[in-house]
Amino acid sequence: MHGAKTRLTGIGRSYYHVFSRVVDRRKVFGTKEKEVFRKILRNQEAFAGVRVITYCLMPNHFHLLLEVPDRETFEPLDEAGLMAVLPLLYDDETVEGVKQEFDRARAAKDERWHQEILARYERRRGSLPHFLKELKQRVTFFMNKRCDRVGTLWESRYKSVLVEDGENALLTVAAYIDLNPVRAGLVKRPEDYRWCGYAEAMSGGRGAKRAREGLGRMLGEALSDPDFRDDWRLTSARYRVLLYTEGEEVKGDESLGIESRRGFAESEVEAVVEAKGAMPLAEVLRHRVRYLCDGAVLGSEAFVNEVFEREQALRQRFGEKRKSGARRMRGADWGELRVLRDLRKDVIGD
Repeated sequence: MHGAKTRLTGIGRSYYHVFSRVVDRRKVFGTKEKEVFRKILRNQEAFAGVRVITYCLMPNHFHLLLEVPDRETFEPLDEAGLMAVLPLLYDDETVEGVKQEFDRARAAKDERWHQEILARYERRRGSLPHFLKELKQRVTFFMNKRCDRVGTLWESRYKSVLVEDGENALLTVAAYIDLNPVRAGLVKRPEDYRWCGYAEAMSGGRGAKRAREGLGRMLGEALSDPDFRDDWRLTSARYRVLLYTEGEEVKGDESLGIESRRGFAESEVEAVVEAKGAMPLAEVLRHRVRYLCDGAVLGSEAFVNEVFEREQALRQRFGEKRKSGARRMRGADWGELRVLRDLRKDVIGD
């Protein structure tokens, strides 16, 4: 019995798949609740220094793939750093109270007191148990207040699996997490489910940058080089191929003991593999496309270049260094279409 409760932990920087379910499996997380849950998750991530690689918030449970830092290399808090992250978790009154305590320690010239204040919060950072404990407590507090209830929200302690710090293992677990809503029949494609890491990365919304960085941290180059800067275009294509191949539907066969599984039709999987993960134009147009509002000029290469040359001759609108007009569009196979303005961030959104 004791052994079942002992958690396996890694050495140094470690990765974990974490799962927890609502008591009695009640479906209590609707649209509003999941939005608040995600905000709490992201704020807790910023405070604790535990990175969210990807996640999925379902109606009665959640999955997280987390990177827990090596405490030996973890940059310790200083006063400025602490005061910058405290508002993510606490109200103005609490933050002001901590500020005043720092001021009193400074006035008393008591360095030990100053360090004790920092240590109070430092011990909670870079720790998986503290991260999960505070996340679940804060979600419970919100849900109890919202639903006018008391008592525990979660059916038991969270479950965790230590995951090898290799691309194959991490991508497999991430795909399993992001495919949850497809397997549950909630959506047909993972990018259509707003409360998973892949959809947030594809959305182009406020959280897209953080979600893309999380998924990029699974790539072999990022795992071997902490300073590696991944390119979302490459991450997106590689991960999309994996999601669709892993998520292909399975037709059940009772005689062989094979259970059916919801997923993508074989033709859908083949199309994604054929396109090397690029999203087809028809699908892209279901999302917000910044090029159609912010591209300045859209059309064939000849048309865009004609407008560019005319504007340059009349007004030098684009500066002397720019010699050509037409720019390729990112995020999909746009064929012969070009734009004048080269957009680099969040070109495809909700």
